[in-house]
Amino acid sequence: MPTQPRARTKIVATVGPACRSPQKLAELVEAGVDVFRLNMAFGSREQHRETVGHIRDISTRLGPLAVLVDLAGPKIRLGELPGGQLLCHAEMIVKIVRGETARGHDELVTNYAALIDDLAVGDRVALADGCVTLLVEETSADVVTCRVTQAGQVRSGQGVNLPGARLKLPAMADKDHEDAQWAAEAGVDFVSLSFVRSDDDVRQLKECLNSHGSSAHVIAKIERHEALSRLDEIIKAADGVMVARGDLGVETDVAEIAVVQKRIVELCSRHAKPVIVATQMLDSMQQSLRPTRAEVADVSNAILDGADACMLSAETAVGQHPVAAVRMMNRIALATEPLFRDRVPKQHGERAAGAVHAVTQAVVGGAVQIAAELDAKLIVVATRSGATALAVGKQRGFPPVVGVSDSETTLRRLNLYWGVTPLSGAPIEPRAELLRFVDRWGCHDGILAAGDRVVAIVGTGLVDEAHNVIYVHEVVDRRTAGA
Repeated sequence: MPTQPRARTKIVATVGPACRSPQKLAELVEAGVDVFRLNMAFGSREQHRETVGHIRDISTRLGPLAVLVDLAGPKIRLGELPGGQLLCHAEMIVKIVRGETARGHDELVTNYAALIDDLAVGDRVALADGCVTLLVEETSADVVTCRVTQAGQVRSGQGVNLPGARLKLPAMADKDHEDAQWAAEAGVDFVSLSFVRSDDDVRQLKECLNSHGSSAHVIAKIERHEALSRLDEIIKAADGVMVARGDLGVETDVAEIAVVQKRIVELCSRHAKPVIVATQMLDSMQQSLRPTRAEVADVSNAILDGADACMLSAETAVGQHPVAAVRMMNRIALATEPLFRDRVPKQHGERAAGAVHAVTQAVVGGAVQIAAELDAKLIVVATRSGATALAVGKQRGFPPVVGVSDSETTLRRLNLYWGVTPLSGAPIEPRAELLRFVDRWGCHDGILAAGDRVVAIVGTGLVDEAHNVIYVHEVVDRRTAGA
């Protein structure tokens, strides 16, 4: 049975008990997964190490795949509650106290000892992803007294959010440093940092990775309200961004989430950085084989906003239908992406200053325009770092893009860039060898036919660190031509 067509929008899938086996991972790749996410908040390092090995093995058969390690970050969680849970009634008085275990029926404890010092009268405390909210009414040295403003039940270990509060939590806990070192040693491609508040947080993770010999790209997760006031600096410092709508939807007004998402995605486009939209995209498919109409519209709108990738979390990690969820996301993307055909390719050259060389940016814009005018079947980018391929994808031109590189690391990273397919084994120079390779590969796989036009973007070295040449090539079926 032929593999289904792959969307240009990349799919990130979280690995968990539902899909950890090599067979299931391979099925997810064939269904459309480009990047696998390992959530360090769950599972052991030994399990994650085994998973990385499985993914690398699958890559040798199915093509380059990327691995993203997601650091848990300084997440505040409830400690042990009497009976494991507490039913919070409206207007009930609840006390946050120091310690690891709550003793009274009206007490809460957390894993963050300094929380009591950070809270002030008038602060809002959100529990269990915002299902329960408290208002701080009184503070003392060891107790914070709150009133329940939104009733509900909370359980031991559930999350605590403090919308608008400025916490003294470090950007990376001890476990995050240990997990980052493990990720560096495992040779993963991306590492995401949770609860980023500033560009300094991003630089701290980069320094940690570099000190352990890793060149992994850092993805900043936007989920704190503080981050929204420093978006420009954070995006510039990071190699990519994730719109983490779970905690973000608690830290900000949930009614504003769609607007905030559009703002983040647009800024990432301006700065030529890949952006992932995440959390509950097809949440109902944890149990159902069919998503809700609202979920389908959510995925489609994220793509139209300009997301490079959409992420599945519980849907693939613990859901009953992980492969079906990936296939559905791929189907939604395939149905949405033709709308880009009639759009004028985006020009982010002057706005994305510094992302790539000015000459490269101009050549990329010209190549996408030429490909559209000539109805080219393919754009080929020879790249060493992947930055030029990312710049092509950010323009949202419609011809498929193939990225070739002499770096396996770069090929894996291309999996996060919209519309770019990594092609292993291709020579990036000389030009004639590259084009002969593309002819043979394209005709063999049925992607190209004799007479089709291909636009190639290459560098000659005349301009340092820049792609300065566009080639328009007519395909020769070298399976029969012999060359």
